[in-house]
Amino acid sequence: MAAHQILSDPIVRHMRTDLTRLRSDLNVEQALEAIRQHEISGRVVYFYVVDADDKLIGVIPTRRLLRARPAESLRDILITRVISIPAKATVLEACEFFTLHRLLAFPIVDDDGKLVGLVDVDLYTDEIEDLERRHEGEDLFQLVGVYLTSAEQKNTLLASRKRFPWLLCNVVGGMIAALIADAYADVSTLVLVTPFIALVTGMAEGVAIQSVSLALLAMHGKKLSWKLMFQEVGQEILVGLLLGIFCGLIVGVISYLWKGSLYAGISLCLGIAGGVMASAAIGAALPFLLRMFRRDPQVASGPIALAAADMVTLLLYFNLGRWLLL
Repeated sequence: MAAHQILSDPIVRHMRTDLTRLRSDLNVEQALEAIRQHEISGRVVYFYVVDADDKLIGVIPTRRLLRARPAESLRDILITRVISIPAKATVLEACEFFTLHRLLAFPIVDDDGKLVGLVDVDLYTDEIEDLERRHEGEDLFQLVGVYLTSAEQKNTLLASRKRFPWLLCNVVGGMIAALIADAYADVSTLVLVTPFIALVTGMAEGVAIQSVSLALLAMHGKKLSWKLMFQEVGQEILVGLLLGIFCGLIVGVISYLWKGSLYAGISLCLGIAGGVMASAAIGAALPFLLRMFRRDPQVASGPIALAAADMVTLLLYFNLGRWLLL
């Protein structure tokens, strides 16, 4: 079976139905007695609380339940904000829940909010291993985070809706870049500056996208932390600085030989070096920040990184030009 067919399976085919439901009218002592009488299988990290109609109204982590006073009502200790997976969701969408929310299990509810089952991290891991066996050498992170299912690819409206908000970053970034160029019209219209604007921004954009790809790879299979982010960003800053210096020197020398202006060459060299270094840092940091704020870095990182790289590079290049050429 192809990977996209596995990922498009309904999650109800893979959910567990033997979960322990706790009624909301119980106290802690009664709930523990109900748990003891119910055969529990698999990993248990959360207990789900339902009302008389079996609708999910809250969740209680195991630790909280065990530490609560026996006479305390479940309604007083439950967490009402529950992240649940709709019963009509696919395996791919369930995988995205694990990736984005970092929980060990999720309840599955139907259209009426009734609890029908759960999917936990053990089953998720089994699906991952199965996919890896079927696709040796293929990066699972891409399967879960990048590939759209066949249904999503055929649904033009769904695919567009998912990508359009982040592409607006390019629109906004482009407008801001135009405002920057207008604000620096005394520099941006110089014959020593204008021919190289596309080159300077293009190099920054290329490095930013490279850094985004490397950051996504670095996050794969690792626990996110500020330390990991700073390590990756620090390394990319050094790499970006070296790349910027090498490329800047080459372009600067060509500019000097072409235009006969030493200051134009220096402006280009420093502008490219600084722009590439800054773009590398932006590209490396964005996927981490987006994931920490529970946004999809696969879709959002590229457009934001390109827009930010353009703005930072233009500001640096035009300020250098104003300083050295006017």
